[in-house]
Amino acid sequence: MSVVLALAAAYNVVWGAAAVLIPALFFTAAGMEPPEYLWLWQCVGMIVGVYGVGYGCAAMDPARHWPIVLVGLMGKVFGPIGFAQALWMGEITMLFGVNIIFNDLIWWVPFGLILMHAWRVRRAAGGAS
Repeated sequence: MSVVLALAAAYNVVWGAAAVLIPALFFTAAGMEPPEYLWLWQCVGMIVGVYGVGYGCAAMDPARHWPIVLVGLMGKVFGPIGFAQALWMGEITMLFGVNIIFNDLIWWVPFGLILMHAWRVRRAAGGAS
């Protein structure tokens, strides 16, 4: 579990830094024109990078820091929903969805397993922290 969160931390920090430092890359790689307001995408990168820091902290004791994992999983569920809506409206290309695979979908099962583990640990401890 700690290894998964450490990998998620590293991935998010690197991806977030790329979105901040070279924001047009993700759009041009997907065959899209970069949006007019790239600073908004850079803000997304900053948020993703901050999640990475949180995952790094949670990696030290996943059962104790389960709320960070829960918030991360929620973002990883809502991200694909937003992508699907943008795709449906023709505002984004399917190729852009590669981001969704690596940013969100591959983490669903491991984060879910971490949360199940945390629930079991808390239940065994009588609900104590």
